[in-house]
Amino acid sequence: MIVRIMGEGQFELPDDVMERLNELDDALEAALEDPQGFTPALQALLDSVRAAGRRLGDDELIESEVILPAAESSAAEVRAMLTDEGLIPD
Repeated sequence: MIVRIMGEGQFELPDDVMERLNELDDALEAALEDPQGFTPALQALLDSVRAAGRRLGDDELIESEVILPAAESSAAEVRAMLTDEGLIPD
């Protein structure tokens, strides 16, 4: 799966990490109402993408299947990006 972190770039992720990313996505969605928990939840999701994925070069243009907010995004910005499945489809 190709995941873009806004303002940062694209990452190619193996299928076997998707379950963990969905768990972190659910935790982020739950943390939207918790000002103290929101930033750590967003950071955990983005850190997992960075750690598990291979960063694509800027010259590798592949359509992103998932677009994640930038690390400095607000809860309102993240909320606006949510779908029925969260940020990452199940």
